[in-house]
Amino acid sequence: MATGKHVAYYRVSTAKQGRSGLGLEAQQLAVRAFLNGGSWDLVGEVVEIESGKRLDNRPQLQEALRLCRAMGATLIVAKLDRLSRDAAFLMQLQNSGASFVAADMPGANSFTVGVMALVAQQEREAISTRTKAALAAAKARGVVLGGLRGHTLPSKAAAAASAKVRAATADQRARDVLVSVEHAKSKGAVSLRDIAAALTIEGITAPRGGAWSAAQIKRVIERS
Repeated sequence: MATGKHVAYYRVSTAKQGRSGLGLEAQQLAVRAFLNGGSWDLVGEVVEIESGKRLDNRPQLQEALRLCRAMGATLIVAKLDRLSRDAAFLMQLQNSGASFVAADMPGANSFTVGVMALVAQQEREAISTRTKAALAAAKARGVVLGGLRGHTLPSKAAAAASAKVRAATADQRARDVLVSVEHAKSKGAVSLRDIAAALTIEGITAPRGGAWSAAQIKRVIERS
């Protein structure tokens, strides 16, 4: 039975699908069906729209994970098996410092995701190796190729994504909260007390829970 705060992360492949809701509605239904029956609060929903050209670019995933860390929420995805070949996604998820749950694999944990990331990385590298071998064999047979462009292996992108999220927990949370601080300023909050009130209303949890104080906001700003 689901309890506590959740932030949903949905992913669609193209801008057209993002506008039409194709695939998105099914993911939303899966998330709500999983949550129903518990005492939960869906505090955010984030949609990643991909073109398929930049598999390592996940700005909305980073935002969803930031919200989870800042709000003390759990990231929820509709189908982890659909993302099981995405090494960059899995490694970011494993190293994010945020808790997560998948509607189709509720028993999945950091260890499970770590194994899936390694398998995905190995499979991508094997595909790349087979592709290069096939192109080399075709060239040896005299086949005229349209120009072999070097491709960066997904494993490098996954390693870079993993390295970015290996910051200390306290420093990472300070950076996460600072984004919300800037949001509060952009909406008219001026004093530290105003910012503290805005973060409390937004649902961002203070370091020890409860409402934010002006002193805590000052420490976050100084730390960041």
